[in-house]
Amino acid sequence: MTDNTVAGHEEHPGRALAGLLRNWWESSARDGREKPTQQSLAKRLGIDQTTLSRYLNPAHASNAPCRIVEQLHSVLRAPAGDLDPALALAQAAGKRPAATAAPGPAPAPAPAGPAGNREAAAHWWGRSPVRFPSLAVASLLLLALGCSVWWLVPAGGQSDAKATAHVSDRPSEGTDWPLARKGNVLWKARTVQLLLSANGFDVKVDADYGPATAQAVKEFQAAHGLTPDGKVGKDTWPLLIVTVDSRTTKPDAVTAVQYLLHHAGVPTDSTGTYTLATMRSLKEFQESRNLPVTGVGDEVTWRALLNAQGPDLHK
Repeated sequence: MTDNTVAGHEEHPGRALAGLLRNWWESSARDGREKPTQQSLAKRLGIDQTTLSRYLNPAHASNAPCRIVEQLHSVLRAPAGDLDPALALAQAAGKRPAATAAPGPAPAPAPAGPAGNREAAAHWWGRSPVRFPSLAVASLLLLALGCSVWWLVPAGGQSDAKATAHVSDRPSEGTDWPLARKGNVLWKARTVQLLLSANGFDVKVDADYGPATAQAVKEFQAAHGLTPDGKVGKDTWPLLIVTVDSRTTKPDAVTAVQYLLHHAGVPTDSTGTYTLATMRSLKEFQESRNLPVTGVGDEVTWRALLNAQGPDLHK
């Protein structure tokens, strides 16, 4: 992280986020590892390369969702201390309109690097056809034609933003419990760890399903008469989850629900306390999945939340 980002520089949070993500990518070639291509990285994240390029371009305000930020942090092995500030920038960028550049005289050719990218964007604006009436009219006509074609013809693919919205708005499909196992990172590992902690197991919540987490799962399974294989599936999840409502006294269970809600497209504060805001978020999620709108994190809601998360990632 740069000092001006940490200190709350007036730069648009989306631009600061793009610069940080770009730095993660550029700095990923270390300890004998090669920097992944954007094509391979996009494939691993489950998004298209154009969307990833936009997220990593400091010349534009990045609108990368929190789940993509977490995945990039894990895949690129970015510094641990960068994750929370990056997530804060992603949340701030999502609440703030993109910065607009005022037209002005065309600047000199921009140098290479993030600063040069911003100058290049300004230079493009100086030469943009919208500054000339005849070209502006032609541009608008082409844009209208393109929108008409897009509306009439089904698209072959979706951007990450559309894919996220589609996942967030679909009704519940009643899918089975997902399988969480050793090697998982991010949401599966974090959820299992929070629930283990809520059930009295001393585990580190680091979003890394390593040997210690697998061992804790085995102990939990043995205590409940299950085969201790260290994997959390259809038999273990129903015993591991905790019903979350106004009477819940296990903060880690509430935190897990709030975390899953947020990453399922329902912005929710992570407080560890079942608040009115948490109840409203649960009801909003339940309604969007055609579930009983109770505001209670019951078994069917837990299963729907788990199936509304991002792709399965491993180390």
